[in-house]
Amino acid sequence: MGLLDRLSGLLGLKKKEVHVLCLGLDNSGKTTIINKLKPSNAQSQDIVPTIGFSIEKFKSSSLSFTVFDMSGQGRYRNLWEHYYKEGQAIIFVIDSSDRLRMVVAKEELDTMLNHPDIKHRRIPILFFANKMDLRDAVTSVKVSQLLCLENIKDKPWHICASDAIKGEGLQEGVDWLQDQIQAVKT
Repeated sequence: MGLLDRLSGLLGLKKKEVHVLCLGLDNSGKTTIINKLKPSNAQSQDIVPTIGFSIEKFKSSSLSFTVFDMSGQGRYRNLWEHYYKEGQAIIFVIDSSDRLRMVVAKEELDTMLNHPDIKHRRIPILFFANKMDLRDAVTSVKVSQLLCLENIKDKPWHICASDAIKGEGLQEGVDWLQDQIQAVKT
């Protein structure tokens, strides 16, 4: 740790580091969203399906995010629960154009919400209703209804319509998440 790092830490200028889990079914856009949140010079040009998980970092105005981008493929979803304890927030990404798998997304969400490491914590959950640019996409309000988000009463949550490729809706979500994390002061 350098002198400037120590000095900025002592003065309270150092950004607080937070661990965020990025969850959702495969092909929902999780990796594309995280990639778009990184500085342009650090963004990948080619996005490939995540195998297992990857760890990415990006910063907001006052926080330093370490994001665990978890694979949404069926055979890897059982890995999610091993990271619940460390997570201070959750980003849950939904493909708004994939009505058929909306039921599977709801089942995975319900399983997560009922897990002992999540159930009794007031962990903020940001939902991205992604792929809003596609013709078959349903609105974020409809996604909220299909996932029964109104039943989540013990955790702060927010849903944003997003288009990860263009970056639309992402900053609104990160701003909300930052406010929630700072309010918790974990």
